[in-house]
Amino acid sequence: MIAGEVRRFLRDYKSLRVSRSMRDTAYRAMQAREELTAGSEREPTVDMIAKHIGADRGDVIAALESAADPVSIYEPVYSDAGDTLYLLDQLGDGADASDWLDEISIKDAISALKERERNILYLRYFRGKTQTEVAKSIGISQAQVSRLEKAALDSIKEKL
Repeated sequence: MIAGEVRRFLRDYKSLRVSRSMRDTAYRAMQAREELTAGSEREPTVDMIAKHIGADRGDVIAALESAADPVSIYEPVYSDAGDTLYLLDQLGDGADASDWLDEISIKDAISALKERERNILYLRYFRGKTQTEVAKSIGISQAQVSRLEKAALDSIKEKL
């Protein structure tokens, strides 16, 4: 009974909760991988495993990934003479050269605006104020704020 309770605790209190059906699929996929490897002396593909257990390819991939223990992004991947490379160093932010070039272009377009237009855009989009609030803070009407904001945005679009 104690061994059962310990197994239940270890099963139910992992760092990530995985559904029972997902764990069952992962277990069947791992068994199928072992059987197929033993029969052909080479690692089976995901498609072969999916066909063997009668499941979709995507379900098998998700199940096998859910069975793996999570890894810290500070886990050392490589170490050479005290110069350690961590998993975090291998992760990208998904940005490429065009992203930061776009950002520079937008900054240049904004800097070309008049001070009043830059202030309106700042208050509207970085401070989250309404046109009415902006109008009160700089002493003009809401309609003027609307026209100046539209003109500033059109100017930025034109420069891009």
